[in-house]
Amino acid sequence: MSDHAKDEPPNNDETRAIPRAGGVSDSEQGRSRARRSPAVDWRAVKDQFVGVLAGAVRWVGLIFAVLLVLHVVFTLADANPDNSIVDFVTNTAPSLTLGFENMFTFDERNTEVLVNFGIAALLWLVISSVGASIIRRLGGAQV
Repeated sequence: MSDHAKDEPPNNDETRAIPRAGGVSDSEQGRSRARRSPAVDWRAVKDQFVGVLAGAVRWVGLIFAVLLVLHVVFTLADANPDNSIVDFVTNTAPSLTLGFENMFTFDERNTEVLVNFGIAALLWLVISSVGASIIRRLGGAQV
């Protein structure tokens, strides 16, 4: 064997158990790291939050639009006003029109409801879509 090979420390488990400069061996450090909880990927958390928030905005806009469309359908079909669903939609829809409830006046009430509430429903879809896109862009998520 050469003198060089004698100078190198043997590469086995015994040498790894020798404490390092801080008094902690490599194996103890490895166990300590394993006991710690994994690091949180805050970027992924932020991206997930932004995605959920944007999705919620889209869903709210969709629900409002559906309520307005249901009001139009119930009005055109002359639905029973004593029905609890019809009553709920009829009482809720006017507050969702964003000022479009009486924008256009027609001789026939059905046409007036169709046009005004239909415009409001479309506007909710546009508002929620644009709002969700803005939230995603400000949050740095992919659009």
